[in-house]
Amino acid sequence: MKFAFSDEQQMIRDTAESFLAEVSTGEAVRAAMATELGYDAELWQRICGELYWPAIHIPVEFGGLGLGYVELAAMLEQMGRYLLCSPFFSTVCLGANALMIAGSDEQKAQYLAEICAGRTATLAYTGKAAAACGGQWGAEAVELVAQRRHDQFVLNGTLRYVPDGASAELLIVAARSLGSTGAEGINLFVLAADRAGIECRLLPTMDQTRRQAEITFDSVTLPISALMGEEGAAWPALAKIIDLATVALTAEQLGGAQQLLDIAVDYTKERTQFNRPIASFQAIKHMAADMMTRAEVARSGAYYAACVAQEALEHGELASQLPEAASVAKAYCSDAFFRNAGDALQMHGGVGFTWEYDVHLYFKRAKASEHFLGSGDYHRERIARLILD
Repeated sequence: MKFAFSDEQQMIRDTAESFLAEVSTGEAVRAAMATELGYDAELWQRICGELYWPAIHIPVEFGGLGLGYVELAAMLEQMGRYLLCSPFFSTVCLGANALMIAGSDEQKAQYLAEICAGRTATLAYTGKAAAACGGQWGAEAVELVAQRRHDQFVLNGTLRYVPDGASAELLIVAARSLGSTGAEGINLFVLAADRAGIECRLLPTMDQTRRQAEITFDSVTLPISALMGEEGAAWPALAKIIDLATVALTAEQLGGAQQLLDIAVDYTKERTQFNRPIASFQAIKHMAADMMTRAEVARSGAYYAACVAQEALEHGELASQLPEAASVAKAYCSDAFFRNAGDALQMHGGVGFTWEYDVHLYFKRAKASEHFLGSGDYHRERIARLILD
């Protein structure tokens, strides 16, 4: 694999960086956090209409640009750097990926074109078990129940920790057949979020730059056409969707880790003590060097995983390596982002915790993204199981 951007990939990265540096400033992030949606609707329309970002890796035959996962990762890295408040991750890395992996040709033709045009989407599959026992993000986290009644399905239960679940217009949900356990009996459905019997509630979370919701299903009736794939056999597809989303999240974490280094270095060059910038102190230099090392290793892990994801999507090659690559990247990037956030706070001193400085926003995002889709400990244990199997 070639670990260097092509000219086109570099252009995509630079375009994303320059645009987000302008529209996703600290002030803009704080303003978006305070809105009911959790993001600026006008900015989202610009992202969809002017830049066409949601279409980046959607195949051309479904209205997309047909680019790869490395291009997507390059864009997500910049979104992580600037803490962009938008439904991009939930729509593209969860919703669109789910349709691309598990959707029928008819479902892809209908919904992927709508996502390219700006319709928001998300994937919901975790119940309360995702927070129990240190976090469960595999098949055991699927708790929503789907009962077959002739030519319909009836869904009952509650889904939690759904990114942008309260504002998404399209839902892809995982539900297990009545009486099934583990990886058996899992189904995927696609449906409009305003369907009768669905109730959404925002969850109080540490990171307000990415909203999460609880979605309750009370006897929600779906036609057979809402089923994605074969009945009761959706776990392999869902597992791949989760791994792809995990890889995407590591790119965001990388961006955050790099930005924290840049913010901290800039601050220490300006902050003086004993008539000299604190950046000249040996202890500060050591901390900055450690932060840079973490960011560079995270970059290698995130982009290697993106390369594996692209091969798995395009040709099915390296598909068996995707779970391992995703877990290796997530384990390291989660730790690197949070450690860099902690070091940046130390380098700022007491002001790092104040509202006027952006460091605390990254600290909260680092902790939230560390646990979403599995913490470092969760993924290290997963790697051990993959090796033993």
